[in-house]
Amino acid sequence: MAKLIERKIEKLGLTYDDILLRAEYSEMDPAKVNVASNLTKKIKLKIPILSAAMDTVTEAKLAIALALDGGLGIIHKNYSAERQAEEVALVKRFESGFVEKPLTLSPANTLRDAREINKKYSGIPITKDGSSNGRLVGLLTSKDYYFDDPDTDTIDKYMTTFDDLVIDYEGITLEQANQRLKESKKGKVLIIDNDKDRRLMSIVCRRDLEKNYDYPNSCKDENKRLRVGAAVGVRDYKDRAGLLIKAGVDVIVVDTAHGHSKNVIDAIKDLKKNFDINIIGGNVATKDGTEALIEAGADAVKVGIGPGAICTTRIVTGVGSPQASAVLECVEAAGDIPIIADGGIKYSGDIAKAIGLGANAVMIGGLFAGTNEAPGETVITEDHRVYKSYRGMGSIGAMMDGSADRYFQTIPGEPNVKKLVAEGIEGMVPAIGPLADHLYQLIGGLKQAMGYCGAKTIDEFQKKATFIQAMPGTASHESHPRVDILKDAPNYPRRT
Repeated sequence: MAKLIERKIEKLGLTYDDILLRAEYSEMDPAKVNVASNLTKKIKLKIPILSAAMDTVTEAKLAIALALDGGLGIIHKNYSAERQAEEVALVKRFESGFVEKPLTLSPANTLRDAREINKKYSGIPITKDGSSNGRLVGLLTSKDYYFDDPDTDTIDKYMTTFDDLVIDYEGITLEQANQRLKESKKGKVLIIDNDKDRRLMSIVCRRDLEKNYDYPNSCKDENKRLRVGAAVGVRDYKDRAGLLIKAGVDVIVVDTAHGHSKNVIDAIKDLKKNFDINIIGGNVATKDGTEALIEAGADAVKVGIGPGAICTTRIVTGVGSPQASAVLECVEAAGDIPIIADGGIKYSGDIAKAIGLGANAVMIGGLFAGTNEAPGETVITEDHRVYKSYRGMGSIGAMMDGSADRYFQTIPGEPNVKKLVAEGIEGMVPAIGPLADHLYQLIGGLKQAMGYCGAKTIDEFQKKATFIQAMPGTASHESHPRVDILKDAPNYPRRT
């Protein structure tokens, strides 16, 4: 029997609750530590946090807010490929150096058309044929949209004409364009190819210049645009990836519940063969799974089977691995390929533990679902408490809306609710306000941890971090407050 147990039960598994970072001698001021980390060999994060590709967590609004603070959002795929690509484009256009292929209209378009675009952008370049690279003839500003007859009034009656625009030419540097903005005191510099053809090449916006001052820690690409990722499945990944890349996506996540599978490996190989794009593969929880995805070409590997707050995979299937042990095993297998710890994060200390174990970044779902920027519905209870809806992508509702293939439950034709096996639930989380305030607390906890361990950078932290294993169940109980809470702390939600 002992030999059978030894053969069948491979090892002891630990969750974040079962371990604590060991305090070391330190001369480090936590406020001065550097939490930048590599997401892939080509993409660097200012803070080691990604948002989960969940339809109640990450759309453009949250991805923008996260990127402004140095992280990166992964747009969920419970949209059509076209809508998902537009969400990516919203992020890439939000703050840029040179905005290439901006949204444009023609002089013959109506003010109603402009109003529809104005829901997302202000200041619309007007080209002769309405194309993004057409002959520039004017600019419709936000002051020009609202008149009595928007359905009949055409843009040419109200736009600022070419001669009154701030114009510069292809080849201008971003520094020079910003100087033109300062000197002109206008909202936009419009870049054209030459005076003869006047083809619109790009625009530079004053509000982007202002944001550079307001958000010096933002996560940007080489063209000064906010970074963003997006998820694909194993079914329509190639067509979807093409549209996402065209929209400017920085990284694609082949997002499944079981990454150590043939169709995921084949999808990664195919994407790397056909596109020049960073790929994150997942999810896995073992050495073999990590090595298989890396061999297929993954630029980073996402780790976690069943640790999410709304995930029932371990209960429904009996499959999984305690997250702290899974992260450590996959880190050891990955070598210099980054590991993303996905799930199991309840407090900022769990982020510190995951990073200390060797993860380059953590992916967060439930802790972000209650923010103002998350797309979940707001729910007000009878006792006037405010919540937001949050559901697992393995819940029946999410799978009916498009995530069934994440759990390899794609059914020909329309999904049939009776033919889906749920691996997640639908619930709600307390509304917690702006993402930026919440991020400050999460990153603050990580910085404090690095201070306790005497580490100035993530690399140094990972080299120095050692852990103490507690007896099962004792660490969690001893670590939490054991009195009635009179006033909630911003980084410690009241336990129920």
